[in-house]
Amino acid sequence: MRHRRIDRLMTREVVSVRGDAPFKEVVRTLSRSRVTAVPVLDGGGRVLGVVSEADLLRKTADQAAVPGGQRAVPGLEAPERAKSEGTRAEELMSAPAVCARPEWTVPEAARLMEVQGVKRLVVVDDEDRPVGIVSRRDLLGVFLREDDDIRREIVEDVLGDTLRLTPDVLSVEVRDGRVDLVGSLPFRRMIPAVERMCATVDGVVSVSCSRLTYDIDDDTERGGGRS
Repeated sequence: MRHRRIDRLMTREVVSVRGDAPFKEVVRTLSRSRVTAVPVLDGGGRVLGVVSEADLLRKTADQAAVPGGQRAVPGLEAPERAKSEGTRAEELMSAPAVCARPEWTVPEAARLMEVQGVKRLVVVDDEDRPVGIVSRRDLLGVFLREDDDIRREIVEDVLGDTLRLTPDVLSVEVRDGRVDLVGSLPFRRMIPAVERMCATVDGVVSVSCSRLTYDIDDDTERGGGRS
C-alpha cells in the first residue's frame, strides 16, 4: 500500500512575510493573495512562525472599547497580550510553526493537524525553508480518487502483494469510495484484518465485509463453526 505523499498535494507557491513586516503589510499580503495565513521567515528564509487572520483580529478585538473603559478581551495571558499589542509579523505570529516534511504521507499530516489543532502545515526542507503549504482541503483531495483507482490498489496491493490472495478469492466492489468485499477467506480472523487494511487505502470512505464468509473458524474465544 502506498499512501499519497503531501508533496503531491501541497501548494508549492508559498506566500510569506519577513519577521519585520509591519502589521498593515501583513494584512495587505493576506488580502492580495487571498489566503488566511502565511509563514513568517527570518533573514535566511527559515520559518519562524505563522501569522493568521486570527492573530491579526486579536489586535482589533482587544483595542475595542466596551462600557466601563475595559478592554473587549479581558484576561489574556501575557504572551497573548503581547501579541495583541504587536506591530510586526514576528510579534503577531504563532510560534513555533507547525511544520511537515515533503515525504510525509497524508495520514501523518492529518494526524499532526488533528493533534495540534491547526488548519494547515508549512512544508519545509532539511534547512527549515518553506517548500509548500498543505491544508485540510488538500488532504481531503484523496477522497476524489476514482473508484477504479481505489479498487485496483486494493486488489493488487492489499489482497495480492500483502495478503497473497488470488483474485478469485474475493470480489471487490467500490462505489463513491465505499468498498464492498464479497467472497470466502480461509480463516475467520482474516476478515477484520482485511477490513482494516482496505480502510487504510487513500480515498476509502467505508469498508463492508457483511458478504464475506470463511472456511475455518479459528476464533477460539468466540467458538462457532463453518460459516
